[in-house]
Amino acid sequence: MTNDSREDWHALNDLIRLEKDYTLRVNGEGIVRASPDQATISLGVRTENIDPASAQQENALIVANVLTSMTSLGIPDDHIKTTDYRIEPQYDFQDGKEIFRNYKVTHMIDILTSQIDQVGVIVDTAVKNGANSVSNIRFSLANPELVYNQALSISLRNAYQKALAITQTIRTTLAPTPLKVVELSGEPLPVLYQANVFSKAAATPIQPGELTISARVQVEYEYK
Repeated sequence: MTNDSREDWHALNDLIRLEKDYTLRVNGEGIVRASPDQATISLGVRTENIDPASAQQENALIVANVLTSMTSLGIPDDHIKTTDYRIEPQYDFQDGKEIFRNYKVTHMIDILTSQIDQVGVIVDTAVKNGANSVSNIRFSLANPELVYNQALSISLRNAYQKALAITQTIRTTLAPTPLKVVELSGEPLPVLYQANVFSKAAATPIQPGELTISARVQVEYEYK
């Protein structure tokens, strides 16, 4: 066999192999539900006065009372942070004109707690000590990656089962090791409670529910 003949023979074999090896691409999804183990409560104090210094002083006193009450509940200082602080003029509109009314001081804080069953108590205590704005509560996981990886593993198994079902249906053999895996999207979403669910009554009932963590992948397999 000449060199040219050998090259032609190898090229033909490569062509046959390429024609007999196929790939398929499937998407997989994994979902895990988990109970949240921490909550972030967003609340604060708003005060108004025609004198900005007076509005600021009143606001500072009330916020100090709120912070002291949080300390009495055992919440450490490093779990409380200011998220918004503003001093802004307020206007009324009459006959198409702006008429100065007063100044408003807003001081909003986030309170992080792992005591899920005490969220209602925290809200009530803050309100009793002067907080007059509660915007939302976000329930979440302290280590979301652990649960997300479980969902990711499920999504890969889901993709494999889909690919296996396809190749069995068309009576071919699936190579179990993927050629390519692409992580599409997915992350734990916090459970959010808006301000209108809160009550100023004692023992405000707050139910955290469950978080849904999802993961999606696209997997490419070879089959023969």
